[in-house]
Amino acid sequence: MANPVFSTDPFFNGKASTMTAPQQGGYYPNEGYPTYQAGYPAAGYASADYAQTPGYAPTPEQLHDMYGAPSATVRDTGRLTYDDVIIKTAGLFGILLVGAVFGWQFAPQMPGLIFAGLIVGLVLGLINSFSRKPKPPLIIAYAAAEGVLLGGISVVYHYMWDGAVTSAVLATFGTFFAALVLYKSGRVRVTGKAVRFLLIALTGYLVFSLLNLILVWTNVLPGWGVYSGTLGLVVSLFAVGLAAYSLIVDFDAIDQGVRYGIPRSYAWRASFGLLVTLIWLYLEFLRLFAIIASER
Repeated sequence: MANPVFSTDPFFNGKASTMTAPQQGGYYPNEGYPTYQAGYPAAGYASADYAQTPGYAPTPEQLHDMYGAPSATVRDTGRLTYDDVIIKTAGLFGILLVGAVFGWQFAPQMPGLIFAGLIVGLVLGLINSFSRKPKPPLIIAYAAAEGVLLGGISVVYHYMWDGAVTSAVLATFGTFFAALVLYKSGRVRVTGKAVRFLLIALTGYLVFSLLNLILVWTNVLPGWGVYSGTLGLVVSLFAVGLAAYSLIVDFDAIDQGVRYGIPRSYAWRASFGLLVTLIWLYLEFLRLFAIIASER
């Protein structure tokens, strides 16, 4: 996985040592959830009085009760569902919007809000990306901090390049839904070779962006630095393409998590990973449309 939120988590990258192939009615990672083995009745869904020893053969009456018992639902087994991811993603996005409105309103009078949102968002993003288990309070705090940051940056772009913010918002939503449709339709597939290329491209782009930022801060390059003119337009389009394909890779990671029945609590991590990619995509679109407006 290219997104560090997913690539560092064994439940999403398929490297969990306790993860096995799907079995009917079973749960895979051994985290205290019921498992079903040969010779064992379904614990919790048949009589608790049945013997729990290997090789035990239940009576016909016990077998009748076992098969007549209600099937374990996803809620009973505590497994991840698409609904869990959708609900939590929508909630985090709502918090992001509230923070963005706050940043938009107060950043012009309090420029320090942008730097505060940047630092807090960066720290919380690293903590959430590399923590062993999802931490919902920190993920919620990250969404709020990033919202303040995006609101402050957006109001600056709005005053300097009229129309850039609206175009970036529409392009971000359009790309998200287009990527989702392409992934669900099977027209774009996530392969190991494509993910490796994406990882290499992301690493190269990160190094390139950091060098450009340093050269601009040290006044070696003026203005946008390399992000100007035709070259800047090409680089920004390339970055948008990377972010868009990262969304598809994120969808695939979530799809694998649902298929393998990982714990429902990991819906927070999945939603956090999607939010990270969406924020990156929006910032790339924002810069792209600002470059286009500058060249008019």
